[in-house]
Amino acid sequence: MRERIPVVVQGRRARVRGRVAHGLWVSAEAVVTIGVVVLLLVVHQLWWTNRQAREGAERKVQALEREWVEPGGSAPVEQPDVEPSAVAEEAEESEPRDERAGPSGTARQPEPPRWDQAYAVLRIPRLGVVAPVAQGIGKKGVLDKGYIGHYPQTAQPGQAGNFAVAGHRNTHGEPFRYINRLRAGDEVTVETRDGVYLYEVDKGVPQTSARDTGVIAPVPRSLVKPSAGYSEPGYYLTLTTCTPEYSSRYRLVVWAKLASMKPR
Repeated sequence: MRERIPVVVQGRRARVRGRVAHGLWVSAEAVVTIGVVVLLLVVHQLWWTNRQAREGAERKVQALEREWVEPGGSAPVEQPDVEPSAVAEEAEESEPRDERAGPSGTARQPEPPRWDQAYAVLRIPRLGVVAPVAQGIGKKGVLDKGYIGHYPQTAQPGQAGNFAVAGHRNTHGEPFRYINRLRAGDEVTVETRDGVYLYEVDKGVPQTSARDTGVIAPVPRSLVKPSAGYSEPGYYLTLTTCTPEYSSRYRLVVWAKLASMKPR
């Protein structure tokens, strides 16, 4: 009787083990590759987009400041601060001639900013924020460039009503990342070709619906939380951003009131 040598069996087992090992190796390579790709995407979103957007925003701020300097390189003449309430009272008593009036004495109204055009600079000293403000709230043309976007159909800086703006909280410069840290009395200034407008933070809404349009109304008041907001016309500034961080599900809102204006 011949002896059976299990050479074939061992060969099959070796091949199976080899295939399993190869499969595990391929899977491990795939996991590592995916991990590297994800890591690169995270680095791109959290670091590179911030760097690009901040550098671009800084250049735009510098360009705007150069544009606002009077011909010949001289800086604008300093003017005394004017209380918004005083401006309103003067307007009721008389109709002062606008400095930009034409020969007939009729005031020339400044043309509205073009879409995606940066035309103002917003500063929040407490947070170290200095960013250009552009017309519109589109991502590609405005927000993703590190700019702060002005909601169309809301007031312009210094005007009666509500000057409402939006900014990214995370990535692309994230100018509004820490506006939740603002407290009553903190200053926010908005500078344009026509003047500098100082707003003081008053109150806000930590979280509301992304469709809560009441927060940017001329008299801002939340439609979701009616107790939050105002009941009388005034000179308001509204800062809005996404919340919680790394999510766009809700909106965080900060309101401020115009304290003074300094015309150029």
